[in-house]
Amino acid sequence: MPDASRCRRVTVRSAALAVSAALAAALAVPASAAVVSGGVIGWGRPDYGLIAPPPEALAGVSAVSAGSTNVMALKGGAVLVWGINNFGETEVPAAASSGVTQIAQGWSHELALKSGKVLAWGNDWYGQTEVPAAALSNVIAISTSSMHSLALKQGGQVISWGTRSDVPAAAQSGVTAIAAGGDHNLALKAGGVIAWGSNTYGQTTVPAAAKSGVTAVSAGFQHSLALKNGGVIAWGRDNYHQAEVPDAALSDVVAIDAGYNHNLAFKTNGDIVVWGSDIVQESEPITCGPVVAVSAGDGSSFVIKENPGAPC
Repeated sequence: MPDASRCRRVTVRSAALAVSAALAAALAVPASAAVVSGGVIGWGRPDYGLIAPPPEALAGVSAVSAGSTNVMALKGGAVLVWGINNFGETEVPAAASSGVTQIAQGWSHELALKSGKVLAWGNDWYGQTEVPAAALSNVIAISTSSMHSLALKQGGQVISWGTRSDVPAAAQSGVTAIAAGGDHNLALKAGGVIAWGSNTYGQTTVPAAAKSGVTAVSAGFQHSLALKNGGVIAWGRDNYHQAEVPDAALSDVVAIDAGYNHNLAFKTNGDIVVWGSDIVQESEPITCGPVVAVSAGDGSSFVIKENPGAPC
């Protein structure tokens, strides 16, 4: 297990159980009662202006998604993006200024879900923003990472484009959740994890424990996470101890998010557990709760706090 220098926690009060929609299923909370907004707080790498959210992201935000060079937030159905703008990634298209329900940040490219249709913009070196026809309708979930993107359609079919467009037969139907990694993907089907793509570090070698009873998945750059019975399961690359689950994340966890080389887990009692890479203090939270949502990026971490100015 990681020692204390590799695992940081910030305690958030019980009010944190007024959760975001992303946590509603795990907590059996009706989605209509789970939409809570707040302000974005970030820590970690200081470059690109990532950890200094713009004024409009300091209140009323319901979702946050961190990538490598940019961060997205969702506010009243409108997308906000900050960071660098080498590929027009902070120039949010008009279609993403209202009615958006999900967001996903990649490496200098963005995805948004609106009325079952995937919107994409930013870097397109490998076609990661060229949305295929199949992802223009009936999409219920999106995910992206470095250079490829995923969409999940009604009925459980996974669509992939960019550097990795292959989808195994097992992921053509019945899938309930998706997660895009650096060059690998995870899908959840009937409680079991399906994984495909690069396996250089064993990131697609699903352990026996993750083949049943899993309720959530998240993919890092070269490692993978699953949530089962409130405990985190991790496998794949472990150069920063990102695949070594600390004791605090083995029970009462309701949500997980894998960054490039570090992870965040959110617990029922309000704790956030952070472990893995800590090169730029990405695993050392600068705030306490209550929080609504978390997102781990490339050397950066973000939370949405209902009242960002509230003392700990």
